[in-house]
Amino acid sequence: MYQNLQSFFESTRGQVIVIAVIIVFFIIIILPKKGSDKRVNTKALTISALMIALSLGLGQIKLFSMPQGGSITALSMLPIALCAYLLGTRRGVMAGMCVGLLNLIFGPYVIHPVQLLLDYPIAFGAMGMGGIFRNMKSGLTKGYLFGVLCRYICAVVSGIVFFGSYAPSNFNAVTWSLWYNLTYLAVEAAITVVIISLPPVKNALEGLKKQM
Repeated sequence: MYQNLQSFFESTRGQVIVIAVIIVFFIIIILPKKGSDKRVNTKALTISALMIALSLGLGQIKLFSMPQGGSITALSMLPIALCAYLLGTRRGVMAGMCVGLLNLIFGPYVIHPVQLLLDYPIAFGAMGMGGIFRNMKSGLTKGYLFGVLCRYICAVVSGIVFFGSYAPSNFNAVTWSLWYNLTYLAVEAAITVVIISLPPVKNALEGLKKQM
């Protein structure tokens, strides 16, 4: 029933539709908060666009690729979490969904509409949920880890429902998805947390947030 989804998103028509959705998300990003001014919205748009581009670029640097999808990248999840840290949860989620949809354009793997949502806009958008910790102590680290957890949940659900048949004989669909998605997401998360916890990096990012 859904065998043509892959070819649709590889087609010009499918990519145009995805780009249109991305434009809608950018409009949501620049919608003003209560009491904000036009200058703040322009700054939000600029930072969001920069973080989206940075996430996409870092995502192309794969330190290790898993055999059934997923990879350890050069901190590609951090820009989304950083966007949420600087601009808030709403804008972080929208930026993450843009990254997911752009990944859908450049390297789609689609077998079902729900799988599409879980693996692309929802999974990456979930990284922006860490914005709820932005005003807490070590807010970026907490927010990043929470965002990774949210993305992990999306990946696990997708793996159980749509890719359980790939589980080895000594695993079932649930345990395989739990383990498989943990292997690459946890490693990248650990590397990222170590880097953003370095005093010069941490101080620079905290200073950037104060300027916002």
